[in-house]
Amino acid sequence: MRFKGLDLNLVVALDTLLEERSVSRTALRLNLSQPAVSAALARLRDYFADELLVLVGRRMIPTAYAETLWPIARALLDKAELLIDTSSGFDPATSRRRFRVNASDYIQSVLIAPVLRNLHERAPHISMDVGPTGPQSIAQFESGEIDLIVSPEEYVSPSHPSYPLLDERHVVVGWSGNPAMNMPIDLDAFLSLGHIAVSIGAGRAIAFAERHLLPFRDRRRIEVTSSTFSGVPMMLQHTNRIAVLQERLAVAYSAPFELKLQPLPFDMPVLHEMVQYHAARANDAGIAWLVGEFRSVAAVPTGTA
Repeated sequence: MRFKGLDLNLVVALDTLLEERSVSRTALRLNLSQPAVSAALARLRDYFADELLVLVGRRMIPTAYAETLWPIARALLDKAELLIDTSSGFDPATSRRRFRVNASDYIQSVLIAPVLRNLHERAPHISMDVGPTGPQSIAQFESGEIDLIVSPEEYVSPSHPSYPLLDERHVVVGWSGNPAMNMPIDLDAFLSLGHIAVSIGAGRAIAFAERHLLPFRDRRRIEVTSSTFSGVPMMLQHTNRIAVLQERLAVAYSAPFELKLQPLPFDMPVLHEMVQYHAARANDAGIAWLVGEFRSVAAVPTGTA
């Protein structure tokens, strides 16, 4: 199909060529012959009146103009995929759909991993691309590149549908060999111990629990800071440090890393996790099905999944 003189099939070739920077690798990915890909590149060069990819030594380097075209081509293909994926009928047993979900590593551990185990036999051909949350994921969500986002309630967009997924308490976690974990921990004991804190991702965003621990920042001994929640349990093992973690995550890692759990010695609000999809996907049967799978796993009581 042509649009304003451009064969739209060439957009796929352009995107892959700019990603692979190799005619041979592009041919393998697109299941085409190398002469066919070379011909596609020649047609693209003719249409855009630019070399697009220049051979430097043994490498193909995109021109400055090609670099400006790439995000436009990528966005066009993402929109095309959205058009194809959005349908009124969906059969998980036969579908080969690839869902794109963004969630914290905590949600990946306690929710997405069990969902994938459940779907292994019931939806054998479905795949999932799971990415992190953050400012970039919000932009991707707004543009329709992401199917679902799972995030705390305060971060959901009011412009798109969202549903409660799970309510999460936080607990004190420590290694079973830590003497402090063998008795109830009061506030003085809590503040006297070394802590592992969490600042999320490369941007080191403050986590929900850390935000509610700020009143104790002058008295709290933070000895280690992790960029992930799931990295904390292995850092606790064989130490006398403690951490404040989501109860589901702490329970999931308690056996592998010999951890004990204790109640918090102060009040902390419940964490409300939500699942959200783009308003344009309101009639998407596949999205509705996946949201239902997430909510089914989330409904299982802590420690019984």
